[in-house]
Amino acid sequence: MRRFVVYTAVGAVATLCHYAVLAAGVELAGWPAWAASGIGAGVGAQVGFLGNRWLTFAHRGPAAVSWLRFQGTAALGAVLGMAIVALGVRAGWHYLAAQAVATMAALVATFWVNRRWTFG
Repeated sequence: MRRFVVYTAVGAVATLCHYAVLAAGVELAGWPAWAASGIGAGVGAQVGFLGNRWLTFAHRGPAAVSWLRFQGTAALGAVLGMAIVALGVRAGWHYLAAQAVATMAALVATFWVNRRWTFG
């Protein structure tokens, strides 16, 4: 349970980065919400990797291997998030509300993969 709490805290910081890119992409650059969500997820994934490697899992194995695994897991989470955002916006939700649902879904889905495979 402690690891999940730390994972959630690291994820909160990464999510702030993700949402900043998402909002800037939509509001300033005029990108579609689903695309801005994916780009923001990529930025957040880098923050999440560092925090989870050092804080959540105290991983001391090869960084390159765990980075590649984390990016693969993050990509799956991003695709899940992009789909949820696209569906939510299509259903009439505000893009940030749809992203909040996507964030919760990705949090649960990626924790277990990262715990067992990426940093296991």
